[in-house]
Amino acid sequence: MINFFIDQHGCAKNQVDGELIISRLSAMGMKQIFDPSLADVIIVNSCGFIESAKKESIDAVISAKRNYPDAKILLTGCLAERYADSLKDSLTEADGFFGNGDISKIDTIIKPLAAGQRPVLVPEQKGVCCGDRPMILSYRGSAYVKITEGCSNCCSFCAIPLIRGKLRSRPADDIVKEIRRLTDDGVYEINLIGQDLAAYGTGESDDVFGTGRFELPRIGGSGGNCGTDKPSALSVLLGRISALKGVFVVRLLYIHPDHFNRDILPVMQRDARLLPYFDIPFQAGDDGLIRAMNRKGSAKEYERLANDIRAAFPEAALRTTFLTGFPGETDEAAGNTQEFLRTIRSDWSGCFPYSREEDTPAYTMKNRVTQKTAKERAAALEAIQSEITKERLAERCGKEYDVLVEELVKGEEEGLAIGRAWFQAPDVDGSVVIRYDLDDEVQKNAVQPGRVVRVYADSSGEVDIDAHFVSDLPVNKKLPGSPLQYATELSQDGE
Repeated sequence: MINFFIDQHGCAKNQVDGELIISRLSAMGMKQIFDPSLADVIIVNSCGFIESAKKESIDAVISAKRNYPDAKILLTGCLAERYADSLKDSLTEADGFFGNGDISKIDTIIKPLAAGQRPVLVPEQKGVCCGDRPMILSYRGSAYVKITEGCSNCCSFCAIPLIRGKLRSRPADDIVKEIRRLTDDGVYEINLIGQDLAAYGTGESDDVFGTGRFELPRIGGSGGNCGTDKPSALSVLLGRISALKGVFVVRLLYIHPDHFNRDILPVMQRDARLLPYFDIPFQAGDDGLIRAMNRKGSAKEYERLANDIRAAFPEAALRTTFLTGFPGETDEAAGNTQEFLRTIRSDWSGCFPYSREEDTPAYTMKNRVTQKTAKERAAALEAIQSEITKERLAERCGKEYDVLVEELVKGEEEGLAIGRAWFQAPDVDGSVVIRYDLDDEVQKNAVQPGRVVRVYADSSGEVDIDAHFVSDLPVNKKLPGSPLQYATELSQDGE
């Protein structure tokens, strides 16, 4: 038996790829372990999106070979997909390279890798990689479901189309079946992911409902498709998910603002399980920068989008990202983005200095901004967001929420647990600190990873909410015991 250890990097989409790799290798008879010193194969599932992520992944390969010289080091993921041909000569610490275009092909390189060969395989990109995932890398009760792969928006700064190719969408029936399977297995929180959920069903070869390809929604429009009254594919998909019976919630992650599907709002209003959490990467609040980034909207249109969302859902949670130091960003443009952030009052945002990526249109743009200035502007946005987040969290206090428990924390005098409410996405947002009575058996049994409890939000800080247990919920009686395994629990147990 070959033991393998997976070192996971990158985004939620890469996490799903990692779970698929685990599934494929386990089906081959290999055993996943959680101590790299016992591994025959160490898989570095890499990110290749920006320079800092690439360096982190390369350092992970070098460190793995230095610390575990007897193990075979396999580089997978976006870095291998994009740079396998160049890295095979320069990154000698890696014993093999495998791209992420077709995860099922990983079966073909394990034997040559184990035999001492140095395989390099970048499979042809086909469809959306999916399949059974008996091992979940999230906390118990939560899972990501990928509905698209690649991206055709071609923002001038972004290397994703170079790495993951053009947009492809999964058939709706496959998505609904996977969600049904996960919820039947005890998953409470489904997070739909893709580079751009708004573009679902609009890829060149997409036919997600058997009715042909959809058009991208009109910019700033009502959510209908260009020139037609046809609903967007995303709204139809959400309608099909809403038709499923059961106790679960669905969160949408990553919707491009240029063609946000406004027709999803009434669908979500009709089903409280479709959470009013919106992850919309605006990137800039200055019209000149927005155009230079090859985006079609404007700051005013983006402000209107935020207002439309909050008109439909007054308590909606809004997350976004900003890119600072983009070529041509002046002090005035940076100030416009800061004012834009103050106007939309997003609950959360990530602020990142521009990373110059070869083969992207922005790579050759003039009027480059120094990294020092880019970092200072990112810090300025972070300071603004920090104040807004504190205010938004304070507004959410004094109310009850259903919270998915993620992990228990050892407390000497009281029970402590970490969980998330509907306005907190996994890994990127804050948490709810749950306080409960260790001497109360009902509370002690209720506050367990993967269960959902009702809490009262007492107070808030910069990123987290402090709450106390109110009651166990009937939902827990409907969540079955799960056959899924969760790496977070197994690694903590040392198994």
